[in-house]
Amino acid sequence: MMERKNSVLIQTQQAGQQLLDFVSQRFTYRNREEWQAELAADRFLLNNGGARAEYILAPGDRLVYLMPALVEPPVDSGYAVLHEDDDLLVINKPAPLPCHPGGRFFAHTLWALLKENHTLANPRLVNRLDRETSGIVLVAKNKATARQCQEQFAQHRVDKVYLVLVEGNFPDTPVEVEAAGWLGPDPNSAIRKKMRLYPAKKDAPPGAVECSTAFRRLSSASNTSLSLLEARPHTGRCHQIRASLLHLGFPVVGDKLYGVDEQLFLRFQEDSLSAADHARLRLPRQALHSASLRLQHPASGQELHFSAPLPPAIAALMARE
Repeated sequence: MMERKNSVLIQTQQAGQQLLDFVSQRFTYRNREEWQAELAADRFLLNNGGARAEYILAPGDRLVYLMPALVEPPVDSGYAVLHEDDDLLVINKPAPLPCHPGGRFFAHTLWALLKENHTLANPRLVNRLDRETSGIVLVAKNKATARQCQEQFAQHRVDKVYLVLVEGNFPDTPVEVEAAGWLGPDPNSAIRKKMRLYPAKKDAPPGAVECSTAFRRLSSASNTSLSLLEARPHTGRCHQIRASLLHLGFPVVGDKLYGVDEQLFLRFQEDSLSAADHARLRLPRQALHSASLRLQHPASGQELHFSAPLPPAIAALMARE
């Protein structure tokens, strides 16, 4: 099992301090007494040896904190390999599974699973999906491949298609519904990270970024309570598909943050969702899936096209309705 650790190389301006003073001032998420207890528990290494609270730090010292093990929430670790060669690994990621370590997640992440199962020292995830979003993740096996793939994304040369199940009867128009505008913080939300689509730049807050997504209805439930859409993001902003659909009045099924009621997200954070809340959500995860990815192979230049089928739980809900 991988060990969580944090490493710091002491710079000239940091030298001369006692180790405990440095740690207490640098890492404020624990108080001085708590850091003293961590040192007493031998959770620190200094230059690969023992570390004492009173040690005076010198330039070039390497201080390593061996973090205590996390009790991590359960995830779905059953990812599938769609393609592998010397440069690339293409994964169909399930939900819920975080891409990278963060918060309460470390070993229960796609990054950690790839390190363990594919002997990759540093898996470079070129595109990232939310924990509750499933579908295609592109993984570069080396720095050069990662850079070349990221350039294709930045230059909008990668064709991305998502499938998304939304609440309501989405318009069945002969042309795609374009959701374009500026994405910025939502001042009316109690949740700091929630974003909002502003159709006009003059109404957007400072720092808002331009975004654009095209939506097309593929099918609707027999009672028209749900619609299955194809989403083609022209930009790659965080949360842009979900925020755009909420702006259009068709929230994503199962979405706790951009769904029918953001209070569901707050109760989810507190682990206090009721049976009625789960019924409103319809699914335990948001019904957003990265279904298709088309790009050029960074080494050969050959066009690659990967696809991942709609997860059974989303398809079954659509059929049931």
